[in-house]
Amino acid sequence: MIDEIILLRHGRTSYNVVHRLQGQIDVPLDIIGQWQVDQTGLDLAKRYYWAKVANVAANPDLLPQPGPQAAEQSDISEYRQAPAGRRKMKVISSDLFRASQTAHAFADILGLPVTLDKRLRERSFGQWEGKTRPEIKAMDAEAYRSWRAHEGGETKYGVETRTQVGARGAKAVLELLNEHAEDKNPTTLMLVSHGSFIAATVETLLGMDPEVDELGNIPNAYWSTLKPRAQSDGSYQWTLAEFNCGPAISTVADWSNGPEELRHPGMKLMEPLPVTDTV
Repeated sequence: MIDEIILLRHGRTSYNVVHRLQGQIDVPLDIIGQWQVDQTGLDLAKRYYWAKVANVAANPDLLPQPGPQAAEQSDISEYRQAPAGRRKMKVISSDLFRASQTAHAFADILGLPVTLDKRLRERSFGQWEGKTRPEIKAMDAEAYRSWRAHEGGETKYGVETRTQVGARGAKAVLELLNEHAEDKNPTTLMLVSHGSFIAATVETLLGMDPEVDELGNIPNAYWSTLKPRAQSDGSYQWTLAEFNCGPAISTVADWSNGPEELRHPGMKLMEPLPVTDTV
């Protein structure tokens, strides 16, 4: 059974730098985004090292063995008898490349496979995908104002509402819980997805109104943790154990723009949106 769900947002992309709406456009991480997910992947791999042990215990062929001249072989029983082997971890990512890159930055360290799942895709921004906020405003100032005021003006252009994406995300999470309900081992589920998807999904599961957007913005390569508890009627009670957590380096470095040694001459720096224009 799944008793812990980590929701991790992908790292920075060139669209993020200029606040261009990506939606379901497939955009890779840029160099700073790769640095971000590597830092997050390392921190999370330290926390969840047990998952490597559990994976080896379940798949003995993953345990490296010395040559025939060695005094003894690596002992798989050590892994099978370790308490870590009583848990499992599954890593599932949105099928968009920026998310799968992020998932592999964590999973590859621990030798875990990554499963791609279209259900975890970002909110669709319809005709607004690929556009910046000034471009949207120039296209239709009233629709833009209505969107920012949470009045639904974006739907005119085929944008998925936050309620819709939250319902879609909650449905995917519940389906995954049911798919693993018969697992004997307690399981941690790592879901790698996108900012709007994660926020709306968490808000929906917690009984909040996604249209109000109480949780606010989720930084690149930050994670949140949910704890589900099955109820007698088949529903789940949810606890938000962590929200908007990042690796230790994110508190002392310029997280949005990375270290100077990665910035090429003329690289545009990512600047925060005005407070009145954050998602």
